[in-house]
Amino acid sequence: MELRKRLATEKIHPNIIQQHDFRGLHEYWKPHALDNAPFVYTGLSMSQSGHFRGYPTRIPAVFPLYSPLTSNPSIMIQLNSVSKFFRNSLQKTYVLRNINLQIQAGEFVTIMGPSGAGKSTLLNILGLLEQPSEGEYLFEGMATQKFNERKRSDLHKHQIGFVFQAYHLIDELTVYENIETPLLYKNIKSQERKAMVAEILDRFQIVAKKDLFPHQLSGGQQQLVGVARAIISKPKLLLADEPTGNLHTRQGKEIMELFSRLNKEDGITIVQVTHSERNAAYGDRIIELVDGWMESDKKVEDSLAQS
Repeated sequence: MELRKRLATEKIHPNIIQQHDFRGLHEYWKPHALDNAPFVYTGLSMSQSGHFRGYPTRIPAVFPLYSPLTSNPSIMIQLNSVSKFFRNSLQKTYVLRNINLQIQAGEFVTIMGPSGAGKSTLLNILGLLEQPSEGEYLFEGMATQKFNERKRSDLHKHQIGFVFQAYHLIDELTVYENIETPLLYKNIKSQERKAMVAEILDRFQIVAKKDLFPHQLSGGQQQLVGVARAIISKPKLLLADEPTGNLHTRQGKEIMELFSRLNKEDGITIVQVTHSERNAAYGDRIIELVDGWMESDKKVEDSLAQS
């Protein structure tokens, strides 16, 4: 009966288990995990008492978190028929309509489209700042609509970083203090915080600016501090809403080159909203929104070649 419960927990009924489903499972387990592991037979049926009948081919009874029968570990974001609307009396005004989208871990994706197309709304949904009115949003295989406030807060602290067009630095805090702020919410000890902030100040070459206040910085420097603050907690996902919208061309280029390094060297998944084809060229894919609909989803080279 215990074995039956374990299979039920994984939501895998022996009736649907076939030999070909388990090819390549070694890719999902460390070798030692199979040593002396409990096995079951691939079943054709299961009695009420929990006894199994099946082929003489054995499979591990304990399935990994990600398996070919559950979810793809490389998919970070999955939207299934997501829509967003606002009610006005008896009418619904749709901002997003039937968005189906997958983003792999480590991708650099750009969302483009005219004003009012729903770009920022989509980014807010990805960042758990808004919820879909319809459909399903899976983050690393987890249904986000089931998250309580604490779970959402934990993801914001540990998994998701935000970069905004308007910087959103705290005017009363120095550069050092602005960058340190996310670490305070994570209850990281003082010495560790100091080391982490010192490392990122050095990496971004803004050590000399650490005691200055935001109003003493240029726009590009403020955005640099904004990016440093966003990644100090080592998030898996970085969301950027028009990150170079208030910057000169040279400053914008510096920020985009930084994003590219964070993506390629640190493996951070990046989703940015922009009107700039120049900025979009730094990524892997371009999602085009028009009137709330997803008009296209293409590789960067294909999309820019047709524009």
